[in-house]
Amino acid sequence: MTDALSLRPLGATGIKVTPLGLSASYFPGQKTVHVAAEEGINLFFAFGIDMQMIRALRTIMASRRDAYTLVTGAYNYILRAQDVRKAFEKRLRQFKTDYIDVFLFMGVMKPAEFTPRVQEEMLKLREEGKVRAIGLSCHNRVFLGRLAADGAVDAMMMRYNAAHRGAERDIFPHLTAHNPGVISYTATRWRALLRRPRSWPKDKRLPTAGECYRFVLSDPHVHTVLTAPRNTKELRENIAAVRQGPLDAEDMKFMREFGDVVYHQGKWFM
Repeated sequence: MTDALSLRPLGATGIKVTPLGLSASYFPGQKTVHVAAEEGINLFFAFGIDMQMIRALRTIMASRRDAYTLVTGAYNYILRAQDVRKAFEKRLRQFKTDYIDVFLFMGVMKPAEFTPRVQEEMLKLREEGKVRAIGLSCHNRVFLGRLAADGAVDAMMMRYNAAHRGAERDIFPHLTAHNPGVISYTATRWRALLRRPRSWPKDKRLPTAGECYRFVLSDPHVHTVLTAPRNTKELRENIAAVRQGPLDAEDMKFMREFGDVVYHQGKWFM
């Protein structure tokens, strides 16, 4: 039986990744990062300010750099010009490495922010062999769909979960031609999918975090999904869940039904 954490292609990038990647958004501690590597996770997403992740990865990657996929990037500072190369060089120093696997322009909200200057500089980094794949993280699904159709980026990080399924309409249909790597995040919708909405009957169960990750990975367009556990216990639980593979039809129906309730509740509060 194939391990559900076995390596898979990150689209057409030539990079192979585990379906579950680690983010240290909730500061789980360096031990948790080390446990993730020991359990077989090979993709790590780092903001560049998450020192627990940085310190752990320096040690983890020191002897086997090619065994791990480092995803990081430059921030989109809307109010001032972003020096992509300067940010890139800083990431090299932080992680004590001589290349980045996936380098993203992070936090793009609208097309005008992903400027020709930014794209040109990122392309140069890839051409120089300092970056294996370039892309962006973005909430604008229509824009991501257009970039995917045009083959403008190698990889993209996007929001996709049971409550936010717009990618199924705006992005996924446009991936076929160029097959960019797809990294999904917010699988639990910042934990909202783990809490009971007011309108959800008390006799009905709630999803687990593991089911949230399995929901995302049940769509073949997603190559890897980030988990952001608060501690080693949560990490192990999430890994065990993902190892069960995709959800069955009944559980998918449940997740979509619950996701719709969470989504509409969120709109009401907004």
